Amino acid sequence: MQKLVESFIATANAFDVEGALSLFAADAVIDDVSVGDTFVGRDGVRKYLERFFVGYSTKSRLLSLEELDDLHSNVRLDFTGDFGHEVGILKIAINSDGLIERIDADLE
Repeated sequence: MQKLVESFIATANAFDVEGALSLFAADAVIDDVSVGDTFVGRDGVRKYLERFFVGYSTKSRLLSLEELDDLHSNVRLDFTGDFGHEVGILKIAINSDGLIERIDADLE
């Protein structure tokens, strides 16, 4: 899980939307309470990345990663960008192929 999270951070920080999308299952879901919206499938994930990472020049830094089991982790990230600074929590679930199938995101 650590490598997958690091790959997600690296591709998102590089604004490499295609690279980040390659880490997600086709039917992935991002439910971000802090923005009040859910993004479904690769098109939804693309929209999320383009709006909140590329659009706000967001850079992320890993603060902690707690592996709950082989398929679930809680990740704490430091976010900076055009919006200022926030700390967020991502509850990440992966599928048996090692792709992200769900992220539940919120800010502290």
